[in-house]
Amino acid sequence: MNFIFMLTVGDRTIPDCLAVAETLRPLGLRHIGFKDIGVPFETLESLHACLKSLGATTYLEVVSTSSETAVASARAAAKLGVDKLLGGADAAPILKAAPGVACYPFAGRPEGHPTRLGGTPDSVAEDCRRLEAMGAKGVDLLAYRATEADPIALARAARKALKGELIVAGSIDSPERIKAVRDAGADGFTIGTAAINGTFLPGRPGLVAQLEAILDATSRA
Repeated sequence: MNFIFMLTVGDRTIPDCLAVAETLRPLGLRHIGFKDIGVPFETLESLHACLKSLGATTYLEVVSTSSETAVASARAAAKLGVDKLLGGADAAPILKAAPGVACYPFAGRPEGHPTRLGGTPDSVAEDCRRLEAMGAKGVDLLAYRATEADPIALARAARKALKGELIVAGSIDSPERIKAVRDAGADGFTIGTAAINGTFLPGRPGLVAQLEAILDATSRA
């Protein structure tokens, strides 16, 4: 299971993302992402170049649930040349706007900002089958932001329905949640805020210590 470090807090790319990215070199992180809000596009271009120099697979996660704004994010992902595009509720125009980028639209009903997730295990499973039939490489599941169902029940339903990758994003903030999504069959998970704010493992100051704790928890899951 891949740990995807998001250079984000509160669903926004952090202002000092470039400086933080440089501190990641000794850690050997191979999956790193960001959002397309919070910093200018020119900063995202420099950030993406830096992440590729680290040898990382790069991710852009769509924040907006509106079709028009999500398509703009997909176009930004294509222009930047990111490897994977996460999120977006209206899959058809997103897939069209980002040719050559592996897309993982949201399963379920994402709403608001910060995004919450509506949907039942059955409806999420149906979304997974529908999205893959449209050309998605998998789905982005905001399991721990669920409002109608148990998060792990959603993840298990998605895993059973999918042939491609299941990426669980949002509010994973403890070793216990990492293990839970691993046991549910996730191929990857994202953490941003909990690492940057130092809340993943209280008492371990500094981002590097937090990331080391997450990597350790991932290897033990």
